[in-house]
Formats: sequence, structure tokens, C-alpha cells
Amino acid sequence: LALEAFKQRDPNLVIRQDVEDGQPVERGTVIFFLNGNAHALLSAERVALNFMQRLSGIASLTAQYVAAVEGTGAKILDTRKTTPGWRTLEKYAVRCGGGMNHRMTLSHAVLIKDNHIAALDGDIKLAVQRARDIAPEGMRIEVECDGIDQVAQALKANADIILLDNMSLSEMREAVRIVAGRAVVEASGGVNLQTVRGIAETGVDWISVGALTHSPAALDLALDF
Repeated sequence: LALEAFKQRDPNLVIRQDVEDGQPVERGTVIFFLNGNAHALLSAERVALNFMQRLSGIASLTAQYVAAVEGTGAKILDTRKTTPGWRTLEKYAVRCGGGMNHRMTLSHAVLIKDNHIAALDGDIKLAVQRARDIAPEGMRIEVECDGIDQVAQALKANADIILLDNMSLSEMREAVRIVAGRAVVEASGGVNLQTVRGIAETGVDWISVGALTHSPAALDLALDF
């Protein structure tokens, strides 16, 4: 993206790229060298840096979470809490950091949340059945649960993914025991770099982290002549 910004201003630009997307770098590393028209380079500078700083920040934060759960078997996933217009880019950055993408849009999976369940007077079985009736064949159905009783209901309704929303570690361990591999178990809520290891060690399969895309710090990058 950064290189394309420069190329748009100077089609004859000469580039030497030393670092690929997803490659870790140390402070002071030169990412790429540019040789071209000075006016073109300076006019594209901020656009290029905006792309690189934001997306590299996402990749870097994701990499920290991935490192924190290493060896547990849990996968770090993003959410749809993305910058309007940037979702594809930000989810690509998550993959560069070693994370996985959750659904891209509402059409990629059915997530039955608390409001959907409340609209059906708490009937999780009915919610899952209605979702199966209208969803394309093979689409996965996920149910958000805020207690062990709902986990049991979602499992009985044959949900493909069970989302544990803001549960304690003991509740997560109990949920994992109940599910026993019959569905994917995802944890969400209250996840940060201090808590993610403990969450992973409960045995959940996925940990979704909205912070990856809604509040990463920009990576410190600059264009130097």
C-alpha cells in the first residue's frame, strides 16, 4: 500500500524493498529505499505512512497476543470492530501478525447474540433452528452465551461455535469440559495482554480480541531523505 502511494505520484520510481509484510523488525530497521522525484515522494509521504503505521501497529499488537498464548493451542482472532472502509486491510494486518480472521461481514457466519436470544424470549434452540432454516448450507452457527446454562442449551441445539462472553476462568474451564470437543469454543470480553494467557489455558479454541483493530498504537515509522 505504501509503495503504491509513491508509485501513483512517480511511475518511474526505483524501489529496493528489504522487509516483507509480516516480518519482525527491530528499532532502526530500514524497510525500503526509494529513488525518485522529490516532489512526488514528499506528496505521497503521509498517505504511505498512514497505511504503514496503522496496519503495522495492528500486526505488532496481534503478534504480542499470539506470543502470549504460544503453546496452549488457542488461536487469536479479530472482530468486526474495524475502521470503516479499512476492514479488509486491517484483517490482513491481523494475519500478518500471526492471528486469524473471524467473519468478515454478517454474511460469513451467523452469530446469535444476547439481543437475538432476548427477542425470542431466551429460546436458544429456536434461534439456532431459525438460523439454520435461512442460512446457506454449510454456514456455521455461533451462539453467544453468558452462563453455563446457555452453553448447555447451545450445545443441545447443535451450535457449531459457542462464544463464552465475559465469563470467569472457572466458568470457561467448566464450559470447555461440557462441550468436550463437540463445538468450537470461543472466549471474548475482558481480554488483554495480562489476561489472555490465563484464558488460553482454560482450553478454549479461539480468543477474539476487539482491541487488535479498535485500539492499536501506530508503529513509529518515518520517511528520511
